[in-house]
Amino acid sequence: MYVLCLISIALMLLIPLISTITLRTTYSKCLNKESSNKLTGYDVARKILDNNELNSLYIIETGGTMTDNYDSNRKTVRLSPDVFHGSSIAAVAIAAHECGHAIQDKESYSWFRARHSIFPVVSLGERASYIVLILGLVLGIINLVYLAVALMAFGLLFEIVTLPVELDASKRALAMLDEYGIVTDEDRPYAAKMLKAAAFTYIAAILTTLAQMLYYISRYSGRRR
Repeated sequence: MYVLCLISIALMLLIPLISTITLRTTYSKCLNKESSNKLTGYDVARKILDNNELNSLYIIETGGTMTDNYDSNRKTVRLSPDVFHGSSIAAVAIAAHECGHAIQDKESYSWFRARHSIFPVVSLGERASYIVLILGLVLGIINLVYLAVALMAFGLLFEIVTLPVELDASKRALAMLDEYGIVTDEDRPYAAKMLKAAAFTYIAAILTTLAQMLYYISRYSGRRR
């Protein structure tokens, strides 16, 4: 069990680190490479949305870096400053990816709907897991630690459901960038690399949660109070 604890700790530290470094390195490279067509992230998003009969959707600028997202409740694509105003490969790829989510919403893509449906329950269970875990550790009640691990499964479930949603959005993004002539043959490999790096963060999240659950199970296995 001691070896499993060490392995799980190493995974909990290394997986997020590798994922973050990979994403930021790729983002930095693609941010510094200008797209051949000089279209900004806003231009790309507007073109994709209009071509998919989503003219009524808003595209707004949001603060921060890599904070881009699609708000299904407000039907709004939010793009960070570098993406909204930029015409880099990173901006083009990320804008297309977020529009991919908007199209999933329009088409009622099954995994997108599933993620949206389970989010309230998952969010509650995940928050509860940390409260229960702290109580279990402070009070020394190991059964509470086990309960916390069980509640962490809610977060894991959400991450597992999120993965196909993100992979599909990236697949749609790359196809639309090709179809609408937004990227050239020279640009495409960089756009694909950007989207793959982003997708890896979701795989990393699943592996990190599994490692975290493994740690608590192996650390407190056999103890009872």
